[in-house]
Amino acid sequence: MKKRFLSVFAFLFAMMILLYSCHKDGVPCDCKPENLKATMSVFAKGLNNPRGLKFGPDGYLYVAEGGIGGKNTTTTCMQVPDAGPYTGSDTGSRISRIDRAGNRMTFVTNLPSSATSAAIGGFVSGVADIAFIGHTMYGLLTGAGCSHGVPNIPNGVFKVNNDRSWTMMANLSSYYMANPVVHPNPEDFEPDGTPYSMIDVDDNLFVVEPNHGELDKVSQKGKISRIIDISASQGHIVPTCVVFHEGNFYVGNLSVFPIANKSSIYKITPGGQISVVATGFSTIQGIVFDKLGGLYILEATVGHPFPTPNSGDIVRLDRYGNRTQVIGGLNLPTAITIGPDNNIYVSNVGYGPEAIGGGQVVKIGVTCANAVSASKE
Repeated sequence: MKKRFLSVFAFLFAMMILLYSCHKDGVPCDCKPENLKATMSVFAKGLNNPRGLKFGPDGYLYVAEGGIGGKNTTTTCMQVPDAGPYTGSDTGSRISRIDRAGNRMTFVTNLPSSATSAAIGGFVSGVADIAFIGHTMYGLLTGAGCSHGVPNIPNGVFKVNNDRSWTMMANLSSYYMANPVVHPNPEDFEPDGTPYSMIDVDDNLFVVEPNHGELDKVSQKGKISRIIDISASQGHIVPTCVVFHEGNFYVGNLSVFPIANKSSIYKITPGGQISVVATGFSTIQGIVFDKLGGLYILEATVGHPFPTPNSGDIVRLDRYGNRTQVIGGLNLPTAITIGPDNNIYVSNVGYGPEAIGGGQVVKIGVTCANAVSASKE
């Protein structure tokens, strides 16, 4: 009788732990689509082309902003013919801090920004992402360099100082030029690169670059080394975002036009071996793992061959390959993270004509009506 009581108690205790973990993590636990419940609200607004976003060690949300572009251009270096002439500024972008009530303040300013020609939409780039090593913030510049109309400042990784000024730590523009990839796209080649996503792993920074197609490591001393030339085996797939999970990197890509259903999730080992995990997605702009091992995939445009407002969504890929759409109707989203409150945060209206001043961060809560019975994780 005693053993039976203990086994029943153990079963009930396990069910309580599972139920708690599902609700605590704010994830659907392999939820059946008909039982998934997601709510979305605007958490912060007034942003200029919002991109990568991370929660800092202080619990505040920090957002990299592409900025507002500029008026300067260059004639002494190569620019992509279809995208140029770029117009840039040394001071057009910033990093914002969002408090717990959604109020925005400028945390770092006077960062470069540039825009493509109006003929292709005036796509604006500046600060692409941020990461923290301990209490120190690092930023990733993608809208700088001579080929983007900002000849005095290269693309690279910068360190944010205690007084909120910034210091360039690693010159990615020079590294890209000195270490070309095997299969660049000559019709769309950006000499200074367009680094887009950055994460910290074991006190080092890792940067994915879409235009050339590579994943690189940046030490705290500014030394740059290549993990993998993605273009060498995969061609011009435009890798955009990177996360690290259970000892491996995972990368999502945009692909090339027309963009519908041509994006994939790739696994990259620390030694640089690459393999496809899942495919059939569209315009992946961000990926993040939840605490149960599910992967949230942010798609900027679904069901259209070219970027289309209000057609973005989030899909959750569980450990077994099952896919569940979490929410749709996102407006040109550019990045995703999970907060300490276990809600999902997305940079929304991340580019396009409304993105200067109209950029947002939206908060998405996810629950499941029968999380315990549906869970395998």
